[in-house]
Parts: sequence; C-alpha cells; structure tokens
Amino acid sequence: MGNRLSKIYTRTGDQGTTGLGDGSRVDKDSLRVEAYGTTDELNSVLGMVLAEEGVAESMALWLQEIQHDLFDLGAELCVPGHSVLTERFITRLEQHIDAMNADLPPLKEFILPAGNRAAASCHLARTVCRRAERRVMTLSKQESINSWGIKYLNRLSDFLFVAARVLARANGGKEVMWNRKRFET
Repeated sequence: MGNRLSKIYTRTGDQGTTGLGDGSRVDKDSLRVEAYGTTDELNSVLGMVLAEEGVAESMALWLQEIQHDLFDLGAELCVPGHSVLTERFITRLEQHIDAMNADLPPLKEFILPAGNRAAASCHLARTVCRRAERRVMTLSKQESINSWGIKYLNRLSDFLFVAARVLARANGGKEVMWNRKRFET
C-alpha cells in the first residue's frame, strides 16, 4: 500500500460536507458521520485507558484488539454496505468478559465511576460506548447497516464495565459503591 494520506488537508470539507469511503459526500453532522465519529471517539478514549498505570498486559492486549475492532466498525459505518464484524467478534468479547468476571465478587450495589484513574477512564469509555451504540442504532433506523455493529457495541459496554471493576481493584485498590443512604440519619 502506498502513501494513502500524503496530504492531510484537502479543503473538500470546508463547506460542511465530508467524503464517505464509497466516494459519496454527506453533511458532517449526518447520522452516519455521527455514528462513526462517536466510534472514533470511543477508540481514542480506549487509548487513554491504555496510557494509564495499572493496566495489566492481558487487559492491554484485549483493549488493543478492541481498538482494531472499532476501526473495523468505523470502516463499516464510513462505507455504506461494507461489513466486517461477525458473530465471532461478540463471542470473543463474551469470553473476555467471562474470564475477567470469574475473579470478581458478585455485585450487590451500584458502583460509581471511580476507584483510580484507570478505572474511571474505563468508565468514561463505557459511557462513550453507550453513546456510540445509540448513534449507530439511530442510523440503523434510517439506513441499512451490519447489525453486528450494534450487538458489538452493546457487548463492549459490558466488557468495559467489568474491565473497570478489574482496574479499580488493581494494586490493592477498590471499587467505590453508591451510598443510597448517605443522607439518612
């Protein structure tokens, strides 16, 4: 593959449109651009999680794998009719969730998005993932997309929740439980 991005600025978007992967042009605030833009944002937040201290090597490998998956999903959303994600992507996420969850205590209370920087960053990624899922769902009501993308984002938010629980416990840390009775005397 040659130099695909030999010139970073093209000026073709100066009027508020952007090119899709199939060569068509759409408004920069179109549902499709919102969907793949939020997926890109999620990928960037995962990069922030990976930059934090306390992320075990196995977790880092899984997160990097997910970043590649999100790039694939972004490509699907950028090129109408393009499909990459399949059931095996979801199965792999479920296997990672089960592996992480096996060593965690049962959850009896809601937890706050806190614990340490890595856990809080992972919770931020989870909330961005939920927004990406909403954007892709909205797009799916208007245009045909690969339904595995919605399923993937749904499962990924579960993965990120469990990963945040694991990260909160790293290096002797703990989760912060929601205290519903904090104002009772």
